[in-house]
Amino acid sequence: MPTIRNAREDDAEIIAEIGFRAWEKAMVSIGEMAGMRESARNAFQSFAVNSWLTATVIEHFGAIAGWAAREKLDELISDFWIDPSCQGQGLGKALLAEVEAEIVRQGFDIARVETHAGNVEAIGFFEKQDYRIHWFTTAYAPKIDRDVQSVGMSKPLGSGGDGTYGPGI
Repeated sequence: MPTIRNAREDDAEIIAEIGFRAWEKAMVSIGEMAGMRESARNAFQSFAVNSWLTATVIEHFGAIAGWAAREKLDELISDFWIDPSCQGQGLGKALLAEVEAEIVRQGFDIARVETHAGNVEAIGFFEKQDYRIHWFTTAYAPKIDRDVQSVGMSKPLGSGGDGTYGPGI
């Protein structure tokens, strides 16, 4: 059974490596990886060293298999990475449920996530968890010196009622 916990400072190296491997897998399928590998690896290492406090990890058989982060501790899940060797085992679903529960505990009633518009695997995963696409944009990303297409997805959380307007009778 997987274990979900807050990240620790000594998890930084493995968090960075898992994030990079999962990013690399996604980018290979999108076809936009040329010239970005070193920048991406550095970005994951910098994040892991400087922002591990905002991360939640999932362990499978005693080893970290993935992680999620909320950099501003708000409703936006800024990072969500499952090691490619561990994908398809329900770990992402379990990790997402825990992150959503934390979002609710902190008083938010919606969860948001953003991803590359060409990352059909991630979009499909989040859609299966009841997230819906609410926007699409193309914006210049200076770190990689190119335009990047992104989608924003969200999911209402909590009891939210029965989906109708007004008080329930």
